[in-house]
Amino acid sequence: MSRVSFYITVQLFILLINFAVLRPVYAVEYQLHGVVDIRATSTDSLTSYLAGGQGKFGTSDGSQFSLAQAGAQFAINWDNGVSAHGVVNAYYTEMAANDNDSVIGFTEAYIKYRSLPNDFGYRWQTKVGIFYPEISLENNAYAWASKNTLNSSSLNTWIGEEVRVLGGELKLTRLGKLTNNKYDLSLSTSIFTNNDPSGALLAWHGWAMSSRQTLWTEKRVLPWFPAREPNGDLAGQADKSDPFVELDHKVGYHIRAEWKLHRHGELSMGYYNNRAVPYKVVAGQYGWYNRFYHFGAKWLLNENLVFIAQYLNGKTLMQNHYQKDVVNNDYANGFVALTYQWGNLALNKKHKSTVRIEDFSVDDNDQTWGDNNNENGQSLTFNHSYRVNKQWFLSAEFNYIDSHRPARYYTNQAVDLIEQQVQLAARYFF
Repeated sequence: MSRVSFYITVQLFILLINFAVLRPVYAVEYQLHGVVDIRATSTDSLTSYLAGGQGKFGTSDGSQFSLAQAGAQFAINWDNGVSAHGVVNAYYTEMAANDNDSVIGFTEAYIKYRSLPNDFGYRWQTKVGIFYPEISLENNAYAWASKNTLNSSSLNTWIGEEVRVLGGELKLTRLGKLTNNKYDLSLSTSIFTNNDPSGALLAWHGWAMSSRQTLWTEKRVLPWFPAREPNGDLAGQADKSDPFVELDHKVGYHIRAEWKLHRHGELSMGYYNNRAVPYKVVAGQYGWYNRFYHFGAKWLLNENLVFIAQYLNGKTLMQNHYQKDVVNNDYANGFVALTYQWGNLALNKKHKSTVRIEDFSVDDNDQTWGDNNNENGQSLTFNHSYRVNKQWFLSAEFNYIDSHRPARYYTNQAVDLIEQQVQLAARYFF
């Protein structure tokens, strides 16, 4: 652990002790929410990216029954604006022995403080700990699940796999309702550590689609490619990538701005930079200098129809100890989605349909032999959900991915490939 991450961890521990001392003084409220997601899946694909293959889904070719997610989100709220939060997720598949996908652990753990607004309508919020940067517009249910689809978009699947931080965030919001405006404005900035290898998995298995989040301290298996052979440029790379480690003691940052129009929608934009040293390597984990811009829009077109769009564009760089480029990639991803709730308020809108279209790419700019990271593709998702009651939901989803990925040639697989998946799910939110 670096000195910076050690300092942040110590401060978090001190805050926890202080809050424990304050507990008898202030009123306290406990909350527990979560999701249990059980699925039957039929996949026409290759070996899953989660198992070290080039398949773009979270399950490998064939049919299986799985616990796609069991997530618990708990919070302790004091009446002085302080709260403590933790999220635990668990996953289990029938093919766990082959897919290396039977795990449980934390995905987030942080302390948050939110002030009361002042006379000018300004409110500030801060949090310290392990958390997701504010990027996704899809994963807004308990335990970072998605409300409208079973699989996240490939953009947010990657966020859930490789973008998580240990750090602190400060957010300032100007509330329109206190200043006779119809909109809120927010600006946030965060500093963080423990995300130096971010970009490795995106380079080596490409964009993927699932609901699987990487747990804190969990490592992900990498696919084989010739550059990882003993005489290759990447012979020193460990067999698994550890996305949430600190290698160079440098602090990254993320800034984000948001404009929210009351009862209509929101627009946001941000910039993420891990500031990793790209030639630093510790125990087979390389630093990847990873930075990207992200943009998002969510708009209520009418009382039944919601539009969501996100776009992300970035660069990632990894070098050898001579500071020669080994992996130098540009990447981009964008999607648009429409969600329609059938019926009216009298009928409780029990049926909901979502259509999502995506486009993604990776451009390989280096000359490393045996490590072609080029990729481009499109995907289509259709989901229909039925709300049985307040807590139970039944969903059917179809996913289609058409991609061109030269790295599949290394293992005698088709460079141009169409992959499809059908999922049936019963989800319980509590």
